[in-house]
Amino acid sequence: MNIKQTIEGERKEAMRNKEELRLSVLRMLLAAIKNREIEKRTKLSKNPETKNLEKESELNDEEAFGALRSETKKRRDAIVEFEKGGRADLVEKESAELKILEAYLPKEMGDEELEKLVDDTVAGLGSVTIKDFGRVMGEMMKKVKGQASGDRVSAAVKKMLPE
Repeated sequence: MNIKQTIEGERKEAMRNKEELRLSVLRMLLAAIKNREIEKRTKLSKNPETKNLEKESELNDEEAFGALRSETKKRRDAIVEFEKGGRADLVEKESAELKILEAYLPKEMGDEELEKLVDDTVAGLGSVTIKDFGRVMGEMMKKVKGQASGDRVSAAVKKMLPE
């Protein structure tokens, strides 16, 4: 069972239990996933070699988690802006939505584990300096694949790289 099917099942359960906030968040998330599928289908349709567009345009779990991460980032950004504007009511609403979305995210990598991975990556690349930041980040993002945010990875890499 992939993440999209899990979310659809949870949406049905929220409907039965009349959980309005959870239901609206899950509908919004499914819409975001559907939009990503449509974007993917549009790109695939430009290739005449593509046979089964419907099947090939379905998102795998990694792509669906990308949509989920995007939605959580939107909520975090909105919370910051609403706090600046003094809108406690909207901060509370966005925080509740964020909490629901975060329940579906994969477990984040711990700080020690992330630092060890940076050490291993830097050692694997050989002699690196801060000038090689982009190269190290590229390798790291391939390795963490959604288990840590880009901001956390960036901070860990900057901490490890010599000037």
